[in-house]
Amino acid sequence: MNTAVLGRPSGWPPGMVAGILAGLGAGAFWGSAFVAPLLTPGFSSIDLTVGRFLSCGVLSALLLLWARVRGERQQPTWRQAGAALWLSLLGYTGYYLLLVLAIQAAGAALPVLIIGTIPLWIMLLGKPTGLRWRSLLPGLVLTVAGLVLMMRVSAHGSDAGEGTNFWLGILYAVLAMASWTAFGLLNARWLAQHPEVNSTVWANWLGVAAGLGSLVIWAAVGSDFDTLAQRPGFDTFLIVCAITGIGSAWIASVLWNMASRRLSPSLAGQLIVSETVFGLVYTFAWSAQWPAALQWVACALFVLGILASIKAHR
Repeated sequence: MNTAVLGRPSGWPPGMVAGILAGLGAGAFWGSAFVAPLLTPGFSSIDLTVGRFLSCGVLSALLLLWARVRGERQQPTWRQAGAALWLSLLGYTGYYLLLVLAIQAAGAALPVLIIGTIPLWIMLLGKPTGLRWRSLLPGLVLTVAGLVLMMRVSAHGSDAGEGTNFWLGILYAVLAMASWTAFGLLNARWLAQHPEVNSTVWANWLGVAAGLGSLVIWAAVGSDFDTLAQRPGFDTFLIVCAITGIGSAWIASVLWNMASRRLSPSLAGQLIVSETVFGLVYTFAWSAQWPAALQWVACALFVLGILASIKAHR
């Protein structure tokens, strides 16, 4: 039977095409978070983070409540709820809080570049047992080259070193990088160990946990509601929080869970660089300006790295 007729190219492992498309879709939604600060000047990254995950948590809770009204059992056990809280801390609220603290302490340039190495770490740590290192090398080299070019672009006119405590900021950035790397690997393992929990239900559980975490962050370091409401553009801020909460948090989570179930962590990790590509496209579209030549080349290297990694994992 010709598998291409059934929607899967001949010679491709089952689920691989769907996983790749889901991973790229997650990157496309994650990339929208790059534009959020441009749409909401005057609002801090912490307030945007809280609003994003609070929106995601409210949506997730409503979906779980609706499922219960329809008689569908989607409530987690205590152990599953604990896993959702722990993983949401690693990959959602805890990660973003560390990133915000890193940027506040050391400026944006170096922390963002440190975070940009997450795909490389997941690729290296999540390599399938039977896959040879030399097969991964082309994708790794292309991705590293793209990151180096992005680093050169960011170095010009960057605010590196303008933070209040540079080395503390670098420490926060490293911790943030380690946090999401651990999330990517542990989330994939959890999904593999619990095939009875589908990707959407798991996204809802993570979303509720992230919503609770965002309330803790809001109480600790966020702006109070009256202060937020008095700032110009508050209505736009609410809309952006709702859109990013639904898109770059909830929908992206569902798609990422689907990709994590169908792909090895090393290939899924490679697809994370698509977030940067989509983020740059959205940012330049909003700003109505063309990317610099090095940014074009970096994006091309990222795409070639993804293609090389897909070829290595087939």
